This record gives sequence, structure tokens and C-alpha cells, in this order.
Amino acid sequence: HVQLVESGGESVQAGESLRLSCTASADIYRRNCMAWFRRSPGKEREGVALLYRGTDITRYADSVEGRFTVSRDDDKNTVYLQMSDLKPEDTAMYYCAAPAGAICGFTLRLFNTWGQGTQVTVS
Repeated sequence: HVQLVESGGESVQAGESLRLSCTASADIYRRNCMAWFRRSPGKEREGVALLYRGTDITRYADSVEGRFTVSRDDDKNTVYLQMSDLKPEDTAMYYCAAPAGAICGFTLRLFNTWGQGTQVTVS
């Protein structure tokens, strides 16, 4: 069964905003954190933002700090990524991910559950 479903990706102009959504199954949503990663053409998948369960503790990549905001709606088992002042270099496939265990960070091997991705294109 599908455990993580992303949505909200679009083609936009530089300077515009988008909000991505990631809806998780209940068991996945209860994991210690939820994270957003992205993969740009020709680049490795990189961590963008993460949010710890039950807290407001967040972490952002330097490249998005101050422009992106991660949040969650516990009633909907959904995590959001609000992206503002988008730049062409933000063009990527964006993925939602949940870790295998209690440790959270931007290390790929910590995560064993991934969504299918949603494409963001900024021109």
C-alpha cells in the first residue's frame, strides 16, 4: 500500500511560491521525524528540510534557509513544505521521506520510506 504521497509540484516563475504536501499513513507519520529531499538533474539527492514529531524543531539546508518552511498538520497526517522566493536552482524532484529509526538528519541511509516525488520547475 502507498505510505507517502506528495503533491503540489508545478512549473512556476522565479520569485513565486509553492506549497508541497506529503500525506502519510498513520504508522509512518508517527516516526521520529519527516523530511523533504530533492534531486536536481545531474545531482545527488539532498536534504532540504525536516521536522521532528511532536515538536517545532526543524532543520533546513543552507540553500533554502529563510525561504522554505516545513510544517505539519497532525489531524491530516500531512507534512508541508512552503517554498517562497523560488529560484531556478530549486528546480528538482521533491521527495518526502520517513526514517527507519529514531535518528534524523540529511543522511540518505537513515531513511527507508519514500514517496514517489513531485516535480518543481522554476524558470
